[in-house]
Formats: sequence, C-alpha cells, structure tokens
Amino acid sequence: MAILSVLGVSKAFRGLRALDAVSFEVGRGEILGVIGPNGAGKTTLFSVLAGALPPDAGRVVLDGRNITGGPAHRVARAGLVRTFQLMRPFASMSVLDNVCIAAMTRVRSRREAHARAVDVVKRVGLEKWQDARADTLPTAWLKRLELARALATRPRVLLLDEVLAGLAPAEREPVLDLLAGLRERDGLTMVFVEHVMAAVMRLSDRVLVLDQGAVLMSGPPGQVTADPRVIEVYLGEEPC
Repeated sequence: MAILSVLGVSKAFRGLRALDAVSFEVGRGEILGVIGPNGAGKTTLFSVLAGALPPDAGRVVLDGRNITGGPAHRVARAGLVRTFQLMRPFASMSVLDNVCIAAMTRVRSRREAHARAVDVVKRVGLEKWQDARADTLPTAWLKRLELARALATRPRVLLLDEVLAGLAPAEREPVLDLLAGLRERDGLTMVFVEHVMAAVMRLSDRVLVLDQGAVLMSGPPGQVTADPRVIEVYLGEEPC
C-alpha cells in the first residue's frame, strides 16, 4: 500500500510549465530515486510535495490524508519532511542544539527533545561534533547535520535533495550506508533527487525520470538506465 500518492500535480510559473500532471506512488519502506536533466522539475516537485509551493492542479496524499498545498510546517508535522541541498543550520549554535530545535517541533518538552536529539546525533555519527558550532563543520558533516535535523522530526517520508552534492567519492559511501540503514532498521520511506548515478543504482528500489516537467518513465534502476529515452534526455547528456 502506498504511503505517498502524487496525483496529477501541475505547476506553472508565468506560463512556463514546471510540472505537467505528475503522478506516482511510493510504497511503505520504499526508496524512490528521482532523476532528470537540469530544468526537469525535480526541485519544483519537492517544493510542492513539502508545501513550500502550492500546485496549480492535482493532489498530494500522505497515508490517506490530503496534504496538498501545505503550509510547509503542517506538512512536516504530518510526517513529510525535506532536506535541502544548501544547508542552513543555526550557525552559532551547537550541533546538538540544532537537532534539539528540530526535535521540539514534534515533542512536548525540552527534555524529550534533548533525548531525541542525542539519539539522532549518535545514529548519524555526529557524536564527536555535538558540542561544536555548526559553522565549524566540514561539508560532509554539515550534510549529516541536515539529515539529523530532518530525522529529529520523526518523518514518515523523507525527501532528500542531493544529499551527496559536494561530497568526495570516499565521503559518499558512509552516507549511503547510513541511508540504507535507516530503511533496514526503521523502515523509513525515502524519495531522493540525485545526480550521482552510482548512488541511484545502489539505493533505489525504483527510479522516476522527469523530463520537461513530466514523468518520462519509472521502473527498476537497471530498466530505467537502459531505456533509450533516458539515455537520450539524461544519461547521454553528460557524465554523472
């Protein structure tokens, strides 16, 4: 049974159709990769799903509940949480306090939030950084902080926006292991936009391909990457 259903979602900006009747479903515990060339509509899709932008048409349904159009904080409280490629933590605050603030959106007391933050910081491997100011973290650890803040809100579906961007190849593997572990241990459902095709192939159960705002195709990673249409519009465009 699908936990997330996207039904005919469309969005235009001054006549430019960024999303054109996009429909797909994500099952519980599934990892869906989203790929496509620049300008395909991936960022707009995430913004609509997370409530940052209202769609012009269509619906977003989370576990049977219509969450179309946000507002974003209510969508997050319902359990659909997004990370951002450009991390914006509270720079002067510690790693632990950053995660604690995120946790407070879902728990009733500071004590509960602190306990949740300590657990999440440990799970993402940030223990040695927990007392450090967020603005002192290297990029790879800032990525983990962004993930920790999202996890602290107890998401039911996690939207990951280029979580590997800016990381060296050696830094990617631990992050992929971490994400795989979240699914294996917690059954966490994830939708992730990514340009690193090796990561898409490794992590995804299915891949959704967007082109010019519309769904070009979806299917198992091997099937999608072998499709001539995908090779033409995306894979053959530039190395990933």
